[in-house]
Order: sequence, then C-alpha cells, then structure tokens
Amino acid sequence: MNKAITDGLVLMPPPFSGGLNVWSSEDGTPGSATYAGASNAAFVPADQDFGGCLELIKTQGTQRLRYTGETPILPGCYLQIRARVKAVTGNLPGVRIAAYGARAGGNPINGVVTVGPTTQLSSYGDVVEVRAIVGVGARNGVDMVWGRDAIYGHFGLDLTGPNGGVVRIDDIEIEDVTGAFLRSLLDFVDVRDYGAVGNGSADDSAAFNAADAAANGRYVVVPEGNFRLNSDVTMANETRFVGKVSMPVNRRLVLRKNFDLPTYIDAFGNEVEAFKKAFQALLNNTDHESLDMGGRRIELSEPIDMAAAVDNLTTYEIRRVIRNGQFNCVPGTGWNTPAVSSSARYSENNPRTLTQVTNVANIEVGSLVTGNGVGREVYVSSKNVGQGTISLSQPLYDAVGTQNYTFRRFRYALDFSGFNRLSKFTLADIEFQLDSLASGIMMAPDGETFHVKDCFITKPKHRGITSIGRGCQDLQIDRCHFISAEQSLPATQRISVGLNINANDGKIRDSRFQRLGTTMVLFGNGHLLVGNHWFQGDNVNNGPRTAGLVLTETNVKTVITGCYIDNSFIEWTNEHDAQPGFANEFSFGGLSITGCIFTANNVASWFSWLVIKPFGPGHFVQGLNVVGNTFKSINGQIDRIDRVDTSIAGLDHSLARLINFQGNTFNGIQQLTINPVTLEFSQNDNAETWTLGIGGFLPFQGYARTVCAVVPEGELLTSGQARVYDMPSVTPMDGPGQNRVRLGWSVPTRGRVQVTARCDKPF
Repeated sequence: MNKAITDGLVLMPPPFSGGLNVWSSEDGTPGSATYAGASNAAFVPADQDFGGCLELIKTQGTQRLRYTGETPILPGCYLQIRARVKAVTGNLPGVRIAAYGARAGGNPINGVVTVGPTTQLSSYGDVVEVRAIVGVGARNGVDMVWGRDAIYGHFGLDLTGPNGGVVRIDDIEIEDVTGAFLRSLLDFVDVRDYGAVGNGSADDSAAFNAADAAANGRYVVVPEGNFRLNSDVTMANETRFVGKVSMPVNRRLVLRKNFDLPTYIDAFGNEVEAFKKAFQALLNNTDHESLDMGGRRIELSEPIDMAAAVDNLTTYEIRRVIRNGQFNCVPGTGWNTPAVSSSARYSENNPRTLTQVTNVANIEVGSLVTGNGVGREVYVSSKNVGQGTISLSQPLYDAVGTQNYTFRRFRYALDFSGFNRLSKFTLADIEFQLDSLASGIMMAPDGETFHVKDCFITKPKHRGITSIGRGCQDLQIDRCHFISAEQSLPATQRISVGLNINANDGKIRDSRFQRLGTTMVLFGNGHLLVGNHWFQGDNVNNGPRTAGLVLTETNVKTVITGCYIDNSFIEWTNEHDAQPGFANEFSFGGLSITGCIFTANNVASWFSWLVIKPFGPGHFVQGLNVVGNTFKSINGQIDRIDRVDTSIAGLDHSLARLINFQGNTFNGIQQLTINPVTLEFSQNDNAETWTLGIGGFLPFQGYARTVCAVVPEGELLTSGQARVYDMPSVTPMDGPGQNRVRLGWSVPTRGRVQVTARCDKPF
C-alpha cells in the first residue's frame, strides 16, 4: 500500500536546491521564519556525499528545520521521514527527526510525541541517517503516534546539544511505509490505525466506529489487546477479533455482518458474557431476527437473568429467536434454592393476591407458593414491598384467612422473569443440560407466543418450563424432549414438573416427556395436545402412578389427540378456583380425547387413566368426548379406565350432559366404559317388571339417566306362549345407585331385549 501511488498524494518535500524559503527555522506554520537569507544557512550545490545539500550552523539550543508544506496524515497510512546528515566542523550536535502535528484549524495536537530518536554525531565527515515513523495508530515501530485528531504535519529535523557546529543535510525524504504494517492481502482495516489503544482502560469506541466507517466492505480487525468500549458500537462490516473487548452492562456491541455467538465469544472471551452481549444486541438491533449459537456449548454456574443482560428493555414484542447451541450447567452456589416462610392473608374477593405478607422483601418474584389450600404450580408473579402484597399466578382454592406459606425460588438456566412482557420469542435447537442442578426456562410474567421447538430439556432439578403469569398465552412446544433426573425413583417420590400454563391456547405437539414427576399442569382454555408421548412408570410392581397431565379448570375447551399416555393418568380438577363449589358456571366439560394410546404396566388394580377431582361440591360433566382410543393394561388387569376422586367432593351425576365414550378398545380392563351403551338383557321367567343393571359401563359410574332404545331380539312371550307386541314403560335411574333401568310390561313377559342407555342428557 502506497498512498503516493494509489491516491496521488504528494508526500516528498522539495529539494533544498529549490530554495530555502519553504524551510522554516521554527515550527513550519504559516508566518514562521524561514532560512531564506539566514546568515547561518546556505545551499551547497556540490557536496561529495550529497550532491546538493543544506549547510547549517547550529546557533540555538534546539536548531529546528521544518518543511512549511502540509504533509497529510491519514488513518491507516504510516509515513517515514528520513534525513542523511554529517558534521563538518565545530561542536558535534545530536540529530533527530521532528515535526509539528496539526489538527483541525491548524492547531497543534496536544499530548503527542513530535520527535523521533536522537542520534549523536561522533566524528566529522561520516554520513549518518536518522529516521522516524509517524501515524495515527499505536503500532509497533511507530515513533510518533498522533491519533485520529491528526490532519497534517510539518516535518523536518532538530539539532540538539552544544552550539557552534556546522552540519550538512541531504534532501529530506518522506515516504509511505504502510505496507510494512499490513499483510499482503489488504482486505481489512485495523482498529489501531484509527486510534484504538487496547490497554483495557482507554475508551476505544470512537476508533472502532471510525475503522468500521472506513472499511467500506472490507473486514475490520481487532488485534491483540484489551479494548474498552464505553459507548454503544455498531459494526456494519464483518469484524474479526484477535484481542478482546470489554463494555459496561448498559453499552451494546452490534455486529451486523457476523452476528453470531462464536464471534461474540471471540470478542469477549467469556462465553456467558458473550451470550449476554449477543442477546442484548439481538433485542436492540433491527437487522437480525435470530441469534445463532453456532453449536457452541456454554457452561453455566448460575442462572442467566435475561432482562438484566439486556438492561434497557422490560417489554419486547418483536419476533426474536435463539437457536443452535447448548447450555451446560455446572456446580455452583448460584443454583441454591432459597425458601422463605411468611404469614399472609387471603380473601376470595381478591383471589390472586396475598395481603399482610410478612417478610415480603425477602420473597422473590417467581417463587413457588405452597401451603394449605394452594393448588399445584402457583407462583409469585409480582410483589409490592411497600404495601406488603404479593400477586399470584393463580387463585387458591381453600385458603381464606391468615396462615403460613412457603415460597421456594427455583433457579433456571434462562430466566426471563425480569421482563414485564415478552412476546413472539423462540428457542430452537437448543439443549439444556441441567444435570439435576437447575431448572430450564422461566417465562416472563406477561406476553404471548413463547415458542420452544426442537429442544432437549435434560434432567431438570425442579422444573422444565415455568410460567409465573400469563407470559404463556399461546405457548408453543414442538418436537421437544423432556428427560427427568428422577427416573430411578418410584413415581410417587418424583417432584419435577415438565411445564405449566396459566393462560389460554397452548400448543404442545410431537414432544416426549420421560419419567417426570408430573408432565404438565395446564390451566386455561383452548389447548391443543397433539402427537405427544409422556410416560411416568417405575419399577414398583402393582404400584401407584401419578398424574401426567393435570387440567386445573373445569371447562377447558381442549383437544388431546394422537397422544401416547403411558403409565400416568389425566387428572381434571378445579384447584385454581377461589370458590371451587359449583355456582352457575360451566362445569367439567369441553374436553375431547381422540385417537390416543393409553398403556400401563404392573399398576395397582384401582389405577385409572382419566380421573376427575372436584375441589368443591355441585359439579358435573357437561361435554366430554373420549372417542377412538386404545386402552391397554399389561401384566395385570385394572378395574376401569375412569373414576372420580371424591377425597374433597364428588360429581352430581344427575346433571350429566353430552358425554360420548365410543369407538374405544379395551385390553386388560375389567369394566368397559361406554356411553351410550347398548346391552343385551334376557328375562327367562315371565314378569311384568324387568330390572336391568347398566352398572359400571357408564362413565364415572354415573346414573342411567336416559334410555334411547329398547329393541326386542326374537319373540317376547307370555306364560301362555302368546306373543307380546306392545312397548314397555321405561324407568331410568332405578335402584339405590340409580344405575338401573326398569321396564314395565302390560302382562307378565319373558324374552330378550337390546337396551341403549346413557348416563347423560343432551341438555
């Protein structure tokens, strides 16, 4: 690289033969004195060593010689100034290259070196060459570093030491030596050429921005060093890091051309810090919708507070994606789970708030709340220390009054709870290696369309994905694997939960959940569970199993289709209701279970796959479809596939409506569940009243509320062999269990009939 060639710059001063009026005895600035007509300076036309040269008598303490022309200083361009000198007579002076550095307006650059190394002349007639290099950047070999303020210089030399000596000076040369500092392929710019210091303390932000502006499509090199950036820096060109950068938390580095985690790791050195800075840039940069982790693995010894990493945003609702990497949790005190016990008051009139909370300042947002009358997966979504209140993710079903609660704050690899609202955020192709040290992901208190796809959440200590508010609205889980750390434990001893939802419209699709304590706890409406497989078995023979899917709202408007429910059951409750008794509302309904596989191995005979557990009286089933499923018990039969957990309250079977159990297959099941059910009844003795037991066929052992059809099979005969053609009267809900049907005939009759009965009515 030579600017004199490439850009036509004029660098070389004129020879002394052209006249001494352009050579100053001061600093070379306009108006300074020149050597034209000076008594101590003369042009010598024929020196044996130099040809034409300047002969100068030293008469001042520092005898200056400066070219009055303005030699330009450009970023990335390095100039070498050379002069050949010999002593003729008198005292022997020292000689050095020297200059006047000018910034805008011709003012001097303060605080920079303006002289080169001094060479002491030691004999007469010997030719000595002095040289020095000047440039903007602090490069090895640069004698005068002038920084980005430099515009031009007046170059020459100084004679130092005793006066009275006579020296002769050959024509001074200035040449571009930038090529000595650059590689053979000049497709980059170096931040040092634009004033970057790299000492870890000086602010190099302006130099980075200037280098990027000058790159114009070339890449920018950050060489060895520690470059402190105290301002926001956006690099529009590809940037390559050999040295490291450091920044305050509230400052951003945006790499627009190579925005990926490996580059940020190169830049910051520390993987966690690099990820935080890359995430900060992702949410503050419109050029990229995703952060590619480049397959890199990040070692975490403590949670990443995602909102704190961004620092300047608490609400974000533009689509953003983090993809293609791994978080590996390693031991550290940052994973410790604090627990706080506090007294608080609860009222049904304010169902999502605890008041009069003692020690509220020490209770962390995101803590799991446990206590009497508290349902599963209830979290602290916010708190007000001044008012002593806590906002809850869900109401409590039986906690009116004052009591003690325990608040446990699990630690998550990625914790988004510091955001107020986060929407349209996606995690894709990421493995969370939690190693029973940490939980996986905590969502923001509010937002919608949080999407986790093609991810592995492996061995969570407590939770896989947690919602502490309504940030789970339209949560989407696709093709993910949740693998428990508790696989060797009996099912009843496991405490892990795969995920929970507090809002509506969750989509859980094509995912696999392996031996967690509970696979998922879902509140809300409009959920779609399609193509999932969850299994929670253990090695205990004839042992109990735990709920895999827990639905905590009565009318769920939810579809479960094509799923594999393995060694666990669906538990349907209303535990997230401050007034769980029925009170003019939708009761248990709005659920369709179609085309699923249900299996169990070595379970207790009372195990069932579908369990309704009312947390208050008066409820009933009002819209349930269980169609086209396969139920199979292996290594032992079970009593039935469905039951009601009456430990708190039962169901009112007299109000059952629109229940459909059809097209299912049963293997290893003692009692089939069918509604409507058609049964064949034979009466061998003539009787006016036939009592027919529908019994356990009806869902949840409900009442025989409706008889849809009574169809004779063959002839109905009297005792005298006369045929009976009239229809009988029908009395449903007969007997103490109201699960029998009574037929009344006009005459004593015997024969066989097909009776179709239902446990429900259409309205």
